Amino acid sequence: MGKTVKKQRPVNLDLSTIRFPVTAISSILHRVTGVITLVALAILLWLLGLSLSSPEGFQHAATIMDGFFAKFIMWGILTALAYHAVGGIRHMLMDFGYLAETLQAGTRSAQVAFGITVVLSILAGVLVW
Repeated sequence: MGKTVKKQRPVNLDLSTIRFPVTAISSILHRVTGVITLVALAILLWLLGLSLSSPEGFQHAATIMDGFFAKFIMWGILTALAYHAVGGIRHMLMDFGYLAETLQAGTRSAQVAFGITVVLSILAGVLVW
């Protein structure tokens, strides 16, 4: 009638105890920052349209950008864009064969990408504030 199949099920289903490697975190963050950049593009285009609509529109856009919340959002957008660009360059270097396809090289390049992003994020903070 039917076959008896021995199913190997995972023993540990507690997701809070699973540790992702740095390369997985880097890859997930690259995708997340791509989505953030796409959403941010809509916000920034709206703000640009408002600022170009009239002198009053420009003044309204400038008033919006003077607030702490808007500056914090702009800093977050610039940080996401910086990480997405650095992660994209990292992926291109791996695709073109300039970085070895080993776990050690992937881990090291992800750590370098995080470091560069921290520096760019600090510079973005200085620029925004």
